[in-house]
Amino acid sequence: MKEKKHQSIFGILQRAPKDKWKKEEFSELEYEPVSVKDLLTEMKDISELIIDLAYSAVLFNNEEIAEEVKFLEVRMDKLNYDIRMMAMLAARTKEDAEQLAGILQVAEAAESISNAAGDIVKMLEGKTRPILSRIFQKADEKLFRVQVSSTSKACNQRIGDLKVESETGMRIIAVRRGDYWIYNPRSDTTITADDWLIVRGTEEGYEDLSKFLKGKLKVLE
Repeated sequence: MKEKKHQSIFGILQRAPKDKWKKEEFSELEYEPVSVKDLLTEMKDISELIIDLAYSAVLFNNEEIAEEVKFLEVRMDKLNYDIRMMAMLAARTKEDAEQLAGILQVAEAAESISNAAGDIVKMLEGKTRPILSRIFQKADEKLFRVQVSSTSKACNQRIGDLKVESETGMRIIAVRRGDYWIYNPRSDTTITADDWLIVRGTEEGYEDLSKFLKGKLKVLE
Protein backbone atom coordinates (compact mmCIF):
# COMPACT_ATOMS: atom_id res chain seq x y z
CA MET A 1 0.00 0.00 0.00
CA LYS A 2 1.44 3.34 -1.05
CA GLU A 3 2.13 5.89 1.70
CA LYS A 4 0.43 9.28 1.46
CA LYS A 5 2.09 12.53 2.34
CA HIS A 6 1.28 13.37 5.96
CA GLN A 7 -0.40 16.75 6.45
CA SER A 8 0.97 18.31 9.65
CA ILE A 9 -0.99 20.99 11.48
CA PHE A 10 2.16 22.94 12.41
CA GLY A 11 3.44 26.14 10.84
CA ILE A 12 0.24 26.78 8.89
CA LEU A 13 -2.65 29.19 9.40
CA GLN A 14 -5.79 27.36 10.49
CA ARG A 15 -9.20 28.38 11.70
CA ALA A 16 -9.99 27.83 15.36
CA PRO A 17 -13.78 27.76 15.71
CA LYS A 18 -15.30 27.11 19.11
CA ASP A 19 -15.74 23.42 19.92
CA LYS A 20 -13.43 22.46 17.05
CA TRP A 21 -12.15 19.63 19.23
CA LYS A 22 -15.65 18.15 19.49
CA LYS A 23 -16.01 18.03 15.72
CA GLU A 24 -12.60 16.40 15.48
CA GLU A 25 -13.37 13.91 18.24
CA PHE A 26 -16.58 12.67 16.65
CA SER A 27 -15.33 12.60 13.08
CA GLU A 28 -14.89 9.16 11.54
CA LEU A 29 -11.49 7.51 11.99
CA GLU A 30 -9.91 6.54 8.70
CA TYR A 31 -6.50 4.91 8.51
CA GLU A 32 -4.18 6.20 5.79
CA PRO A 33 -0.69 4.74 5.29
CA VAL A 34 1.79 7.51 6.03
CA SER A 35 5.41 7.76 7.10
CA VAL A 36 6.18 6.65 10.66
CA LYS A 37 8.72 9.45 10.82
CA ASP A 38 6.06 12.03 9.97
CA LEU A 39 3.64 10.65 12.56
CA LEU A 40 6.25 10.58 15.33
CA THR A 41 7.48 14.06 14.40
CA GLU A 42 4.02 15.56 14.75
CA MET A 43 3.42 13.69 18.00
CA LYS A 44 6.70 15.08 19.34
CA ASP A 45 5.74 18.61 18.25
CA ILE A 46 2.32 18.34 19.88
CA SER A 47 3.75 16.99 23.13
CA GLU A 48 6.19 19.94 23.28
CA LEU A 49 3.55 22.57 22.49
CA ILE A 50 0.49 21.29 24.31
CA ILE A 51 1.92 21.67 27.82
CA ASP A 52 2.89 25.30 27.14
CA LEU A 53 -0.60 26.01 25.81
CA ALA A 54 -2.22 24.28 28.78
CA TYR A 55 -0.23 26.39 31.24
CA SER A 56 -1.04 29.48 29.14
CA ALA A 57 -4.77 28.70 29.30
CA VAL A 58 -4.67 28.57 33.10
CA LEU A 59 -2.24 31.48 33.49
CA PHE A 60 -4.24 33.82 31.25
CA ASN A 61 -7.63 32.35 32.22
CA ASN A 62 -8.26 31.88 28.51
CA GLU A 63 -10.94 29.47 27.34
CA GLU A 64 -9.92 29.87 23.68
CA ILE A 65 -6.44 28.53 24.39
CA ALA A 66 -8.03 25.73 26.42
CA GLU A 67 -10.09 24.84 23.33
CA GLU A 68 -6.88 24.53 21.33
CA VAL A 69 -5.43 22.20 23.97
CA LYS A 70 -8.52 19.99 23.71
CA PHE A 71 -8.18 19.95 19.92
CA LEU A 72 -4.51 18.96 20.10
CA GLU A 73 -5.36 16.22 22.61
CA VAL A 74 -7.88 14.73 20.17
CA ARG A 75 -5.38 15.15 17.33
CA MET A 76 -2.84 13.16 19.35
CA ASP A 77 -5.39 10.37 19.89
CA LYS A 78 -5.85 10.09 16.12
CA LEU A 79 -2.12 10.05 15.45
CA ASN A 80 -1.73 7.29 18.03
CA TYR A 81 -4.49 5.34 16.27
CA ASP A 82 -2.70 5.70 12.93
CA ILE A 83 0.62 4.56 14.34
CA ARG A 84 -0.96 1.52 16.01
CA MET A 85 -2.66 0.54 12.77
CA MET A 86 0.63 0.96 10.94
CA ALA A 87 2.38 -1.29 13.48
CA MET A 88 -0.22 -4.05 13.20
CA LEU A 89 -0.10 -4.02 9.42
CA ALA A 90 3.69 -3.83 9.23
CA ALA A 91 4.65 -6.60 11.68
CA ARG A 92 5.57 -9.75 9.80
CA THR A 93 8.15 -11.36 12.05
CA LYS A 94 9.18 -11.43 15.71
CA GLU A 95 12.01 -8.98 14.90
CA ASP A 96 9.53 -6.59 13.26
CA ALA A 97 7.30 -6.74 16.34
CA GLU A 98 10.22 -5.97 18.69
CA GLN A 99 11.23 -2.90 16.67
CA LEU A 100 7.65 -1.64 16.40
CA ALA A 101 7.10 -2.13 20.15
CA GLY A 102 9.64 0.62 20.82
CA ILE A 103 7.84 2.98 18.44
CA LEU A 104 4.52 2.26 20.15
CA GLN A 105 6.07 3.02 23.55
CA VAL A 106 7.21 6.43 22.32
CA ALA A 107 3.76 7.12 20.86
CA GLU A 108 2.07 6.08 24.10
CA ALA A 109 4.35 8.37 26.13
CA ALA A 110 3.53 11.30 23.83
CA GLU A 111 -0.19 10.64 24.22
CA SER A 112 0.21 10.52 28.01
CA ILE A 113 1.69 14.03 27.86
CA SER A 114 -1.27 15.31 25.85
CA ASN A 115 -3.69 13.69 28.29
CA ALA A 116 -1.92 15.45 31.17
CA ALA A 117 -2.29 18.78 29.34
CA GLY A 118 -6.00 18.07 28.99
CA ASP A 119 -6.18 17.54 32.75
CA ILE A 120 -4.44 20.88 33.32
CA VAL A 121 -7.03 22.89 31.35
CA LYS A 122 -9.80 21.23 33.32
CA MET A 123 -8.52 23.30 36.25
CA LEU A 124 -10.12 26.34 34.61
CA GLU A 125 -13.39 24.90 35.92
CA GLY A 126 -12.14 24.80 39.51
CA LYS A 127 -11.02 27.20 42.23
CA THR A 128 -7.28 26.47 42.06
CA ARG A 129 -6.63 28.90 39.18
CA PRO A 130 -5.39 31.90 41.26
CA ILE A 131 -2.95 29.69 43.17
CA LEU A 132 -1.62 28.10 39.98
CA SER A 133 -1.09 31.50 38.36
CA ARG A 134 1.10 32.62 41.27
CA ILE A 135 3.09 29.38 41.12
CA PHE A 136 3.69 29.68 37.37
CA GLN A 137 4.96 33.24 37.79
CA LYS A 138 7.81 31.97 39.98
CA ALA A 139 9.26 29.74 37.25
CA ASP A 140 12.59 30.74 35.64
CA GLU A 141 11.03 30.54 32.19
CA LYS A 142 7.60 32.10 31.95
CA LEU A 143 4.81 32.29 29.42
CA PHE A 144 3.68 35.64 28.08
CA ARG A 145 1.05 36.89 25.66
CA VAL A 146 1.66 40.06 23.68
CA GLN A 147 -0.06 41.80 20.78
CA VAL A 148 1.85 43.22 17.81
CA SER A 149 1.29 46.95 17.29
CA SER A 150 0.82 48.35 13.79
CA THR A 151 3.76 50.70 14.57
CA SER A 152 6.16 47.82 15.22
CA LYS A 153 8.98 47.10 12.78
CA ALA A 154 8.04 43.42 13.21
CA CYS A 155 4.98 43.88 11.00
CA ASN A 156 5.20 41.99 7.71
CA GLN A 157 8.58 40.55 8.69
CA ARG A 158 9.50 36.87 8.89
CA ILE A 159 10.33 35.46 12.32
CA GLY A 160 13.67 34.17 11.08
CA ASP A 161 14.68 37.60 9.81
CA LEU A 162 13.75 39.20 13.14
CA LYS A 163 16.06 36.77 15.02
CA VAL A 164 13.70 36.81 18.00
CA GLU A 165 15.16 33.77 19.74
CA SER A 166 18.83 34.64 19.25
CA GLU A 167 18.38 38.29 20.26
CA THR A 168 16.00 37.89 23.21
CA GLY A 169 16.04 34.21 24.13
CA MET A 170 12.26 34.16 23.70
CA ARG A 171 10.57 31.42 21.73
CA ILE A 172 7.33 32.08 19.88
CA ILE A 173 5.23 28.97 20.46
CA ALA A 174 1.98 30.09 18.84
CA VAL A 175 0.41 32.97 16.91
CA ARG A 176 -3.26 33.95 17.14
CA ARG A 177 -4.49 35.87 14.09
CA GLY A 178 -8.16 36.77 14.29
CA ASP A 179 -10.01 33.45 14.35
CA TYR A 180 -6.92 31.54 13.24
CA TRP A 181 -3.91 29.93 14.93
CA ILE A 182 -0.40 29.09 13.81
CA TYR A 183 1.17 26.42 16.03
CA ASN A 184 4.96 26.26 16.26
CA PRO A 185 5.47 29.05 13.70
CA ARG A 186 8.45 28.51 11.42
CA SER A 187 11.27 30.88 10.57
CA ASP A 188 9.46 31.85 7.35
CA THR A 189 6.20 32.70 9.19
CA THR A 190 5.35 36.39 8.71
CA ILE A 191 4.23 38.51 11.66
CA THR A 192 1.38 40.93 10.98
CA ALA A 193 -0.18 43.83 12.89
CA ASP A 194 -2.62 42.83 15.65
CA ASP A 195 -1.26 39.27 15.89
CA TRP A 196 -1.26 37.87 19.42
CA LEU A 197 1.91 35.94 20.21
CA ILE A 198 2.32 33.38 22.97
CA VAL A 199 5.99 33.35 23.88
CA ARG A 200 8.18 31.56 26.42
CA GLY A 201 11.34 32.81 28.08
CA THR A 202 12.70 35.09 30.80
CA GLU A 203 11.23 38.35 32.04
CA GLU A 204 14.27 40.24 30.76
CA GLY A 205 13.89 38.77 27.28
CA TYR A 206 10.17 39.47 27.28
CA GLU A 207 10.71 43.10 28.26
CA ASP A 208 12.86 43.71 25.17
CA LEU A 209 10.58 41.73 22.87
CA SER A 210 7.46 43.44 24.20
CA LYS A 211 8.91 46.91 23.60
CA PHE A 212 9.86 45.91 20.06
CA LEU A 213 6.44 44.43 19.27
CA LYS A 214 4.71 47.49 20.68
CA GLY A 215 6.81 49.85 18.55
CA LYS A 216 8.87 51.27 21.40
CA LEU A 217 12.10 49.77 20.05
CA LYS A 218 13.09 49.97 16.38
CA VAL A 219 15.33 46.90 16.40
CA LEU A 220 16.07 43.91 18.61
CA GLU A 221 19.55 44.05 20.10
